[in-house]
Amino acid sequence: METPHLAPFITRKLLLWYDAQARVFPFRGPKDPYRVWLSEIMLQQTRTETVGPYYERFLARFPDVFALAEAPEEQVLKAWEGLGYYARARNLHRAARMVAGERGGVFPGDVEGLLGLPGVGPYAAAAIASIAYGEPVPALDGNLARVISRLFGVQEDIDRPETRRGLYALGLALMPGDRPGDMNQALMDLGATVCLPGSPDCVRCPLKEECVGFQSGNPGALPVRKPKPAPREVSVGVTVFTCAGRALLLKRDKALLKGLYVFPLAEGDDSPESGRDLARSLGLAAGAPTFLAEARHAFTHRVWNMRVYRRETDTAPGVPGGVWADAAMLAALPLPRAMDAAKREALALLRQTGTIRV
Repeated sequence: METPHLAPFITRKLLLWYDAQARVFPFRGPKDPYRVWLSEIMLQQTRTETVGPYYERFLARFPDVFALAEAPEEQVLKAWEGLGYYARARNLHRAARMVAGERGGVFPGDVEGLLGLPGVGPYAAAAIASIAYGEPVPALDGNLARVISRLFGVQEDIDRPETRRGLYALGLALMPGDRPGDMNQALMDLGATVCLPGSPDCVRCPLKEECVGFQSGNPGALPVRKPKPAPREVSVGVTVFTCAGRALLLKRDKALLKGLYVFPLAEGDDSPESGRDLARSLGLAAGAPTFLAEARHAFTHRVWNMRVYRRETDTAPGVPGGVWADAAMLAALPLPRAMDAAKREALALLRQTGTIRV
């Protein structure tokens, strides 16, 4: 791919559009590295419109890197609840402790240094460096890859490493020395509102006259990429074990949802009997199952198709990694979205029963 001679003109034109059409979000404007870093980690794999309220609540709870570093992980996960991809929250916490403890609260000031923080990959490092520090580097994510491939008519599979390097070079050519952060955000806004996947709204595009994809007559055919395999469907039985106004939660130690609380579950078996082996492994004498609900939750590579059951127990013995939670505790502990249906049913049961000490 050759660096286009129109790049400086395209940059000026897009920045003029951005100055008039920029989307307004709570996390835009401040150049404080902590706030930029926090918003960029939240924006990974989450819709921009969704992040705003979470960002404001999280910032109110942890106003600076020292407050975040000093907080217990469970509080951080609870504040993150609902955003999903909880490895981001755990890495955020680790990075905060690194910056606060090893760097006196000062974030690295360039891409190379930022890449040394847990959870900060090439895209986030470029976004933070360009917005907070003015480093002229493209934040090449899916949005930017799509816009750049259409703008310059890139016909190669954008998931190939050599193509990504070419897209990065094209993005680098678009970066102005004085407003790289704004340019990255302008490209993001263009991709999110105009240069959409599948059906771009070319009529509203400020760059249609310079866009090779538009001039070709079929911009929706770009970018070129192989289809991803469908996520694997998994049957999951979830059992709400209750005893005298409390329900059993287990702190997850597997990589998926690590550190969060879940109801005991059996991956691969959603039958009413799925809770029988769970009860045995947990040392519980539980009654017959009662069906409560069905739920479905999609992760990146798998989908949980869940059937939720209740089993009542006469005693609430100690369970390693477990807690018998009353309604207030159940509402306060960090649970993933995947447990929403089970949590809703459990709260209804516990509130009917009333909280009784066991």
